[in-house]
Amino acid sequence: MRAGRWGIASHRPAPFGVPFRVAAQYKSAMEPTFVPYADRYVPGAPPEAAAQACYDVLRRRRSVRQFSDRPVSLATVEWIVRAAASAPSGANKQPWRFVAVRDAALKREIRLGAEAEEREFYTRRASERWLDDLAPFGTDDSKPYLEIAPWLIVVFRLVRADDGGQVYYGEESCGIAVGMLLAAAQYAGLATLTHTPSPMRFLGEILGRPAHERPYMLIPLGYPAEPCQVPVHALTRRPLEETLLVRG
Repeated sequence: MRAGRWGIASHRPAPFGVPFRVAAQYKSAMEPTFVPYADRYVPGAPPEAAAQACYDVLRRRRSVRQFSDRPVSLATVEWIVRAAASAPSGANKQPWRFVAVRDAALKREIRLGAEAEEREFYTRRASERWLDDLAPFGTDDSKPYLEIAPWLIVVFRLVRADDGGQVYYGEESCGIAVGMLLAAAQYAGLATLTHTPSPMRFLGEILGRPAHERPYMLIPLGYPAEPCQVPVHALTRRPLEETLLVRG
């Protein structure tokens, strides 16, 4: 819905003193419209069994730093991003942009930019406590997987809509979308890693994104290498009794 002369598609009241006809159009545009919820997903199993099957897939997801260069089709990436972009968002503003990078030269440039920021992090920015917490994962400023993985998905958070309109709960909305992207990739049998070099301004510069798009996350996507190793420290999960409280 496009905003008219008086911002009809916004959530503000009609300006004082506008003609009655325009005010009536404004009110009409703001009135909610509902349709039947006809496209419901119905699993072929009881909810408990369906939830358990979903858990069985997602529990095997790992943050991978050893990728294969085995190709992944563009169509696969498109379906994964469609799943991510189906996430809920504040006022349905969908404040995200997904940039899928396959070009080798761009991936090289992104790797160099990320490694420059990571060197600063590991040598100057990170506290000793932070570095101690990272030590069991064996991470450092070397990021060769940013060139090896067939795709880099760079997620940008929109601080305003493309038409200049306001967005709401952008951080939370993008976080939900990223979670759904990781789940979709896992369902497709692909590995991912959530990488957040800080600061990330270099990503917008390399990819030529406008100022209202802020880098949110860098996600390598592809098949895990054969063999692939992951840190033992990353395998532990808090038991359910520590993460779920039931009242009533």
